[in-house]
Amino acid sequence: MNAPFKPDALPEWNLADLYAGREDPRIETDLAAAKAANDELASLEGMFLEARGEPERLGKLLDRGIRLYEEAVNGLWGVGAYAGLAASTARDDPAWAKFEADLRARSSQIAAESLFFSLELNQLEDAELEAALKAHEPVRRWTPWLRRLRLSRPHELSAELERYIVDRGPAVANWVRLYDETLAKLSAKVGKEQLTLPEALNRLSDPDVRRRKAAADGLAHALEERASTQALVVNTLAFEKQVEDRWRRYDEPAHSRHLANEVDADAVDALEAAVVEAYPRLSHRYYALKAKAMGRKSLDYWDRNAPLDAAQPRTYPWAEAKDVVLESFQALAPKFADTAETFFTQPWIDARPRAGKQSGAYSHPVTADRHPYVFMNYMGERRDVLTLAHELGHAVHQTLCAPLGTLLADTPLTLAETASIFGEGLVFDRLLAEATPADRKGLLAGKIEDGLNTVVRQIAFHRFERRFHAARQEGELSPDQIGGLWLEVMAESLGPAVKLNEGYEHYWAYVSHFVHAPFYVYAYAFGDLLVRGLMEKRREDPETFAPLYEDLLAAGGTRTYVEALKPFGLNPRDKAFWAAGCRQLERLVDEFEALV
Repeated sequence: MNAPFKPDALPEWNLADLYAGREDPRIETDLAAAKAANDELASLEGMFLEARGEPERLGKLLDRGIRLYEEAVNGLWGVGAYAGLAASTARDDPAWAKFEADLRARSSQIAAESLFFSLELNQLEDAELEAALKAHEPVRRWTPWLRRLRLSRPHELSAELERYIVDRGPAVANWVRLYDETLAKLSAKVGKEQLTLPEALNRLSDPDVRRRKAAADGLAHALEERASTQALVVNTLAFEKQVEDRWRRYDEPAHSRHLANEVDADAVDALEAAVVEAYPRLSHRYYALKAKAMGRKSLDYWDRNAPLDAAQPRTYPWAEAKDVVLESFQALAPKFADTAETFFTQPWIDARPRAGKQSGAYSHPVTADRHPYVFMNYMGERRDVLTLAHELGHAVHQTLCAPLGTLLADTPLTLAETASIFGEGLVFDRLLAEATPADRKGLLAGKIEDGLNTVVRQIAFHRFERRFHAARQEGELSPDQIGGLWLEVMAESLGPAVKLNEGYEHYWAYVSHFVHAPFYVYAYAFGDLLVRGLMEKRREDPETFAPLYEDLLAAGGTRTYVEALKPFGLNPRDKAFWAAGCRQLERLVDEFEALV
């Protein structure tokens, strides 16, 4: 029997491992320690350039400087993480908003004093750095960090301009705060109910089409009421980005994200091209099949993630979700399950939806000398079980690479999504293996939809961002113009079987990645298709795969994605690699078609 889902039984995190509250004296202590490390680093200004021609001295200075930089980062990021985590569950509380904003401003002022460091290191020639690394063995461990630092070398500004950008950063961040607070306060009127954004989005998966439509209409109306605010935010941030990109001489708006991810624009373009080329065989075809399975000629947009029939879908109590995830991780390797289990035995997960809590899910690494925290809004559905696996995949990854230290553990997004999507895949395989024949079609549909949401939808988001930023070059866009771009891109990706009914033009206004991390979204598709390749390797040889995979995760950000995948015989620079991943998803559609 399907056990009843009880939201009140869900865990909330306890952040006391960080700080006991806004007045905790340890906050000031840690900020002071971070400032002291940063001030000591600032005392070295000019010495790195003075040590040119003295490889051993330069090597020792580099090692000392980077260690001080990491010490300062740990202090500032730890306090910042606490503010962000606490505020994310209380977006309706002005006191937490002020606390987060004030800390951000203070941290920026402290960090600004060591801006010279990266600028000075990037004035050194490659040969000078290489000689220093050879002359002083301890500094060699920082080679990957130096490699990533020097990617920004052609795009750095003068010390004065870099300081100006840092100083004004907290003010720019308040646009993001406005965006988040607007969504956190959103209340969608659905019948006699008032739904939060997560509740309204969850209702779009309800088995009752009338409830789905009512939620879709209520959410569309609520987003329309807030569209002018959200449009002002995205227009302003896009203009801010244009100005900075122009000064930094970036070729296109996504260029800085590609550098941060250590990927070539050509590789991302190849990924995008492979997915768009597969639209007709994937999303267009699947949604037509889903309409047929539901006895319809076409789907309304609120049917996209709906169950195939009107029966109440199975719900998963928290305890069952926990067991499914841990057993799935155990099948890969005991270490993965043991690491994930700690997050259940400790108060490190916040899963209970409630007023004021922002939507979405994440695993925050905090710093390497702390531990991650997992955030989500658990509603008991199958997708929530997979989201739990996704975020715990991140948490395991972040834990395994923590011994490297904060700077080296920091992983580019293209690899950071690997463990999370792999975790989802493990859990789905288990659910499918245990499904009855009657449940198999619904589970398969859910798996395909998850794949489409991760690959097709995220590439559509990427294309929307590209078009929006290109249009913004010509001037500010109205909410209607943004909505028009949104409808064009989403229609292209979803295909003729999905009707984009009136109201859907406002749905761009809740996609927080556009504001929090511009051009982040392609990393999901990148990670998903990489994982499909990795899972094929696991099926070929599970015993050999597990240690290689653990090594990949434990390496954090010390390897490029090409280096990380080489032991598996995978070449992500080849367009055929991405097309092969799309074909794996296409085979799931084939299997679904056989059941329709």
